[in-house]
Parts: sequence; structure tokens; C-alpha cells
Amino acid sequence: MDQSCVIEIATLAGGCFWCLEAVFKELKGVVNVVSGYTGGLVENPTYREVCTGTTGHAEAVQITFDSKRLSYEEILKVFFSVHDPTTLNRQGPDKGAQYRSAVFYHTPEQKETAEKVIRVMEEEKLWDGPVVTEVRPFNVFYAAEDCHRDYFGLHNEEPYCRLIIAPKLAKFRVDHFDKLKK
Repeated sequence: MDQSCVIEIATLAGGCFWCLEAVFKELKGVVNVVSGYTGGLVENPTYREVCTGTTGHAEAVQITFDSKRLSYEEILKVFFSVHDPTTLNRQGPDKGAQYRSAVFYHTPEQKETAEKVIRVMEEEKLWDGPVVTEVRPFNVFYAAEDCHRDYFGLHNEEPYCRLIIAPKLAKFRVDHFDKLKK
């Protein structure tokens, strides 16, 4: 890795982690993306446990990025462009608190940036309803089981991938073409 890199971490929840992982893996400046769980009370939860909605966790991604090439604000703008931050505990067909929209900030600066981005989006009235995205301090992140990592890359022919992830990824590629790795 280049000596001039400044590595930071962003932790975001916005529906199915497979969708967010597929998007952020293609973003220039992103070093790594891991699907997992955060924001809950159970240590080392499993996918099955999180799906019950009783652990308090959200499906999330932890993004390692070079902030000299990609700012945290840019990451948030992409994040808000690929999910609906106005639906409480739901994204498309996925329902439950584990699919909530949330920013888990790692520093006071990340909190300030998240609040600013949300404020500006609401002032610009980008959506019909108010933004319900939680802005919470980061606590702990549990990586998802291996079978959930790079899910779209490994299973892009499965119905959920073709019907939900592929269209979201295609829209992202058009909207953020200048930010793609390739």
C-alpha cells in the first residue's frame, strides 16, 4: 500500500449488506469492504440470530478507505444514493430493524459530517419524507459468516441478486461512473 495513504473506516447500514458490499467494492479509494453486524447487544451474532430481529443488530458493511482518494462525505453521498433513508426498518422487500438505515460514526468528525450531509439532503428535499437514518457511535462490528461475503460476486445469478442487487448496482455505476475503480 502507498505510504501516502490515510486509512479510515466507515460503518454503514442500509438494508441488505450484500447490496452495500457490491456497491462499495467498486468505489475508487475503497481498500476493503466486509459485510457484518453492528449496533446490537448480542456478542458474535449469527445471520440466523440477526434475522430474527431480536439481537438489535443491523446488517452493515465496514468500509476501509483511503481518505486521500475518497472522503467520508463522498462515501456518505454514495450511501444515501443507493438506499432509501426515509423508510424505517425497511429497504425494498427486506423488513425489520436489522435492515434499518444507520451511520455508525468512529470519530466526532464523522458524526459531524453525517449530520451535515443529512441536513443538506433534507434542505434540498431529495425525498418525499424525512430522513430516518440513525447516527450512532460505533461500538463493535462482527464480520458475517464466510457464505455472506462477496455474495453478489459469487452468486450473481441467484434471484435476489438479479432482481434486487443488479439493478441497484447498475444505477450506482451510471450515477457514479467517475468514481468507479474500473
